[in-house]
Amino acid sequence: MESYILKHPDFLSSLKPLPLDPKAPVVAQKMLRAAQKAGVGPMAAVAGAIAEELGQALLAEGLTSEIVVENGGDIFLATQREVTVAIWAGASPLSGKIGLRLKRELMPCAVCTSSGTVGHSLSLGRADALCVIAKDTALADAYATSLANLVKGPEDFSTLKKALKKAPLLGVVCVVKDQLFAWGKELELVALNTPLQGKFFPQK
Repeated sequence: MESYILKHPDFLSSLKPLPLDPKAPVVAQKMLRAAQKAGVGPMAAVAGAIAEELGQALLAEGLTSEIVVENGGDIFLATQREVTVAIWAGASPLSGKIGLRLKRELMPCAVCTSSGTVGHSLSLGRADALCVIAKDTALADAYATSLANLVKGPEDFSTLKKALKKAPLLGVVCVVKDQLFAWGKELELVALNTPLQGKFFPQK
C-alpha cells in the first residue's frame, strides 16, 4: 500500500472519488470502489478495508471461527452469535446509552463510525456519531464519512434521509447532542445500562 501511495499521491490526499485501478493492491481496489459509491476520497475507507482484510485472513487461515476487528471506530464482525455494539458519541448525553443489536443472520457485517466532534479523523460535519451498518466494511467506512459530512445539526436529518434512498446499507444511526436519527430495516437499537456510565460518559 505504501509503495502504491508513493506512486499515486492523490490516493492519499483526494477528498473525491478516483478512477478504479486494476493494478492497485487488492485493499486499495476495495477502497477505490467503496469511495466511488459513497462519493468520497479512497482514504475514507482505509480503516474499514484493513479491518475486514485482517479479519477475513485470520478466518481463512482457520485460526478462529469467530472474530471482531476494531480499527478506530470501524469494526468488522464475523460471529456465530448475536452481538451488541455500543455507540460512543463523545459529550452527547446519549453516549453509552444506545447499542446496535446485530443478529447472527447478518454476519459477517460491519459497523463503521464517523464523527465531527470526536477523534482525529477528517469530517466536514458536526455529528457526534454517525454509525453505518453494511455487509462490506470498506463501504460502511466510506459511507460513514460521506453521510457525516452532511450533518451540521439535527436540522440536517431530513437531508440525511434523502441521501439514504439508494444507499446499499443495512442501517444508519446519527447522534447530534441529544437528538437521534435512525434508518434501516435491519437496524435494531437497544438501551444500554453500561457500567461505564458516569466514568467515561458524564451524566447530564
